[in-house]
Amino acid sequence: MTLPLALWAGATRLSAPMLRRMLRKRVGRGKEIPTRLAEREGIETLARPSGRLIWLHAASLGESISILPLLPVLAADGHVLLTTGTVTSQKLLASRLPEMGLADRVIHRFVPLDVPAWVARFLDHWRPDAAGFVESEIWPNLLAAAARRQIPLMLLNARLSARSLARWQKAPRTAQEVLGWFDLIHPQSEADGARFARLTKTRVLPPGNLKLAAPPLPVDSQTLSHLSTLIGGPVWVAASLHRGEDEVIIETHARLSAVHPGLLTIIAPRHPERGETLAALAGGAPRRALGQLPPDRGGIWIADTVGELGLLYRLAPLAFVGGSLVPHGGQNPAEPARLGRAVAIGPHTANFADTVALLEAGGALAVVSNAQGLGDWLDARLKDPWGTMAIGAKGVKLLEGYRGLPAEVAGLLAALARPVES
Repeated sequence: MTLPLALWAGATRLSAPMLRRMLRKRVGRGKEIPTRLAEREGIETLARPSGRLIWLHAASLGESISILPLLPVLAADGHVLLTTGTVTSQKLLASRLPEMGLADRVIHRFVPLDVPAWVARFLDHWRPDAAGFVESEIWPNLLAAAARRQIPLMLLNARLSARSLARWQKAPRTAQEVLGWFDLIHPQSEADGARFARLTKTRVLPPGNLKLAAPPLPVDSQTLSHLSTLIGGPVWVAASLHRGEDEVIIETHARLSAVHPGLLTIIAPRHPERGETLAALAGGAPRRALGQLPPDRGGIWIADTVGELGLLYRLAPLAFVGGSLVPHGGQNPAEPARLGRAVAIGPHTANFADTVALLEAGGALAVVSNAQGLGDWLDARLKDPWGTMAIGAKGVKLLEGYRGLPAEVAGLLAALARPVES
């Protein structure tokens, strides 16, 4: 959990024209949707629905995916206002909410910048009956304004690293004030819960990581069937790659192709806009974003699209999860494990340390330290398909035990909601 004091202080010092120029620059970089910039100022064109309205805020793509199972429970007796801060999360929700039958019960909006006037306009319009903030989203003006309006608040799937705890302990009064705005804190792990308990008197619930309870990533069955028929040889996927990992994957593909003829390596960058650069780096590899199919005799295929990891993981029995060979903190290895894939991940896994520990201890995941380690793991797994299937089955079984967690957490948030005014 981090307190974005620099962003907070900077935003409150900047004038409205300066902030608007900043937003327009973000539009040019593909970080904002031009027709929806007004939402960043708390300006609304949609009416607040009648009845109970529970507000959930999830910063980005991973957080949005983690709270999807909560939405049917929360929307059963009212509406849900779901705010995010990224275009990628908006694109995901634009497809997933209709698939879940929730398009008319869950309203997506972009969260306003943490400027008092804009925050006030947002809250005065929507008037939520309860609010849940996911993981580590602490925006002081937004939370303080919600607390002043006596909106019950819950911190969901909360993370607090030892490093963040040390920083907070240097400002104990600030920590107590900010965390005191919450009525409940639901931590991801026992360690997170213990750290929160050292900072606040707010009730800390028993732990449970929602990312371990997410449903299987969706897939279009016709697309899966079509692409599966085109892949005749050995295949693996390197997913959610960050800068600095590309060369490792391309090097690994070259090494393994000599031993496993016809090998197909699917590269899915964490940021799809890197697709063109990756394709050039891989010698002109075909790109899914351009409608190009995987090479029919092995090679590299760049899957530079949004929301298709469910497809890509199902195409390959082996998955490497990126953001982990570089000091980023890693992406979510539970997603391929839940689909029965054998999973490898690099050593930098602070973002998902508990998930990695669970899967590694259960024999469903391997931690590799470099290109050599990744290549050796892939080589062994490609030579032992039955053993690879057994590893995948272990991951599925381990994650089954978390199925009931989303309904439990959603019920706690719903119970906080203020009575609906008649």
